[in-house]
Amino acid sequence: MSLSNVPMIGVVACNQQIGLHPFNIVGEKYLLSVVNGAKGFPLVIPSLGIDLPTQALLSRLDGILFTGSPSNVEPHHYQGPSSAAGTHHDPKRDATTLPLIQAAIDAGIPVLGICRGFQEMNVVFGGSLHQKLHEVGQYIEHREDKNAPLDVQYGLSHKIDIVPGGLLHDAWGCDFAEVNSVHTQGVDRLGKGLQPEAHALDGLVEAFSVKEAQAFALAVQWHPEWKVQDNRFYSSIFDAFGNACRLHAAKREK
Repeated sequence: MSLSNVPMIGVVACNQQIGLHPFNIVGEKYLLSVVNGAKGFPLVIPSLGIDLPTQALLSRLDGILFTGSPSNVEPHHYQGPSSAAGTHHDPKRDATTLPLIQAAIDAGIPVLGICRGFQEMNVVFGGSLHQKLHEVGQYIEHREDKNAPLDVQYGLSHKIDIVPGGLLHDAWGCDFAEVNSVHTQGVDRLGKGLQPEAHALDGLVEAFSVKEAQAFALAVQWHPEWKVQDNRFYSSIFDAFGNACRLHAAKREK
């Protein structure tokens, strides 16, 4: 890949213990979605739980992808009740992403949040989360069958209604789409300044944008990075994100 005129897109990592050593890791599907979907080049942002050189970082990036993860945002960040025993958290990622989301949006950096990234963005804007949607009683089953093959887990699961006139509708051009569904948590209270972009048929907010953002700022609950080139709807999201990143790159290079 030639890097001329290719936007540099940060991709946030998660912490994972592998054997005796802690690692910062990013799923390859997210990296490939940046390459094949957004037509950018991914640069991994480690979640070290230390103060980032935020301004220096943002001055070198043209966009940031906040990825999904097996971990959940610690509930004290949204004044939620304590998580159930055994819930996977990543406090170093929380310490990295929550301030970075706000800083990136304030700086006019295009951002795309997926699954955990979607939930992080809601929390940053003062929203709260249902920790176990399947126990709330009003929602369809949004979890995947963990015993099924990956193609089944990430296969199309349910329809969403897309809000006309929004960022997502502009990218896709239709009032509905089908998405996969691989999540346990979801929006309880939508954050201040966030605009719903899509709902599941049970009413759950499945996508939102940031109303006053200077640049592209979209978050989705599903996983459009999954085989992005094989799904026109998913591709449209990364096309729009990539176009916004290229626009930012052109401004940065002046």
